Amino acid sequence: MLTLESFEEAAAKVKEVTQETKLIYSSYFSDMTGNKVYLKPENMQRTGAYKVRGAYYKISTLTDEERSRGLITASAGNHAQGVAFAAKQFGCKATIVMPTVTPLIKVNRTKSYGAEVVLYGDVYDEACAKAYELAEEKGYTFIHPVSYTHLTL
Repeated sequence: MLTLESFEEAAAKVKEVTQETKLIYSSYFSDMTGNKVYLKPENMQRTGAYKVRGAYYKISTLTDEERSRGLITASAGNHAQGVAFAAKQFGCKATIVMPTVTPLIKVNRTKSYGAEVVLYGDVYDEACAKAYELAEEKGYTFIHPVSYTHLTL
């Protein structure tokens, strides 16, 4: 269960690697909706998305043994980069399985954080099945892309 204490712990942990992204008032969307609308520019994070927050926190909660086995996930982009970046921060190996149709820029950005990229399948589900297969075969720790989405602080 998410408690205030665990939320504050997670918030402090992700501050180690994230930039503060202040809310920006949008007069355009506010006028259009009749509400006060604010945007949170998470595209300003090093990895270009909020996913680094959850990936870093999740990996921080793993045991040394789990991290030492290497990490694996499946993703076509933002989660891939978040896991790759976080794994690099913790000094552990990351393997990312991406669909073969993933844009080259996403593949290259993921590799730039030190991850090994395996291109497999035409859709996410095929890449994910391959990631689970490799996790079982090689003993990698699987980092699920939605296991921490409540931690987008």
